[in-house]
Amino acid sequence: MRRPLKVILAKPRGFCAGVVRAIDIVERALDDYGAPVYVRHEIVHNRAVVEDLRARGAVFVESLDAVPEGALTIFSAHGVSNAVEAEAAGRGLDVIDATCPLVQKVHAHGRAYAEKGYDVVLIGHAGHPEVEGTRGRVPGRLHVVGTVGEVAGLEVADPERVAYITQTTLSLADTREIIAALTRRFPAVVGPDMRDICYATQNRQLAVLRLVEEVQALVVIGSRNSSNSNRLQEIGAAAGIPSRLIDGPADLDPAWLFGVDTIGITAGASAPERLVTETVTRLDHFRDVSVEVLDGVEETVRFRLPARLMTARRALRS
Repeated sequence: MRRPLKVILAKPRGFCAGVVRAIDIVERALDDYGAPVYVRHEIVHNRAVVEDLRARGAVFVESLDAVPEGALTIFSAHGVSNAVEAEAAGRGLDVIDATCPLVQKVHAHGRAYAEKGYDVVLIGHAGHPEVEGTRGRVPGRLHVVGTVGEVAGLEVADPERVAYITQTTLSLADTREIIAALTRRFPAVVGPDMRDICYATQNRQLAVLRLVEEVQALVVIGSRNSSNSNRLQEIGAAAGIPSRLIDGPADLDPAWLFGVDTIGITAGASAPERLVTETVTRLDHFRDVSVEVLDGVEETVRFRLPARLMTARRALRS
């Protein structure tokens, strides 16, 4: 008889509303307008999702130079700078913007602070597509800070007029620490309420914090370039349990189960649920698996698709 293995699934896990919207946009564009559809940057940071869409005719590019003039082009969920938007307009590209509405909310906060004359501190990882897009949406003086140590090196025009905004996929703990450091250095600093940070990021991180109290090991399903997936793995590691980030079931190593009777599974906000199901099935090849879902938040957020896709769908049906 095989040794039992209890698998506890985090709740919530996997796709958030912004990811669902972004993927729906590409799929509907392919259905309504046909291939190829060009997507600037990976639509979301997940290898399986990107490969599925590529097989259907999506062409992923890092530069608009690779897009033929006038072609249908989708901006990824991470958002783009004003310069990229202007470049697309200048080349006559037919653009559909799949930027997550919560990322757009960060842009709006940043612009509002900048227009009031504040130095804006963007808490995030330099080079991440979301950060680069936000950097290019906020006018005036903007500083990117990724660690508490970087706060000490900030040079601002007026210490009394400093504001912060945040990348949506950061660790809540790291964000709090950097905000605390900003507050110590600039007591008048202002910024959005912590509750304005991406709900999906918060919910998934809080779910993992609960999960690691119940398990001996953690598996996070998500791609290496997924910021929010990396943060989930880091939470498990910080709790002192073996925590692995995998793209999918093929990455599982049965050696990880040595001495483990209870394992937790979660998935980053851009990882499809089918990978969770396939991972559980793969574990059942090694051990006698039972599955439990941890109590957690039931997410009901839904974001509207761009009006043109809804109109096109109605036209095709009529």
